[in-house]
Amino acid sequence: MQTGGPATFLVVDDSRTVRKAARRILEKLGFTVAEAGDGVEALAACRATLPQAVLLDWNMPVMDGITFLRAARAEFGPDHPVILLCTTEAAMERIVEALGAGAQEYLMKPFDEELLRDKLTQAGLLQDRAA
Repeated sequence: MQTGGPATFLVVDDSRTVRKAARRILEKLGFTVAEAGDGVEALAACRATLPQAVLLDWNMPVMDGITFLRAARAEFGPDHPVILLCTTEAAMERIVEALGAGAQEYLMKPFDEELLRDKLTQAGLLQDRAA
């Protein structure tokens, strides 16, 4: 995790319920959290203040997650922010597409605190408690 203050996370999902659940978990883990309801809002938020990481839904109106992912990688580069695609899309070709487009991790919905913590650790955003 970054030093010099709490790491920032942008939660992007068209479901307010999912955003609130993710916010609760991420804040408990020590992140500062902002929210966006679609990819257009998320790009604007990233341009204003680039977060350390983005938890990104795939299926959203206005601009979907994969379109945001490609736009973010084109604009901000391949490594920052760290992007975790969070979706119900379970087909292997969709996972390969997301990782190929620049997502660092892929998280299936529904998720809980333990699963999200594991993905954050794998992405290098949290230190492994066993270490």
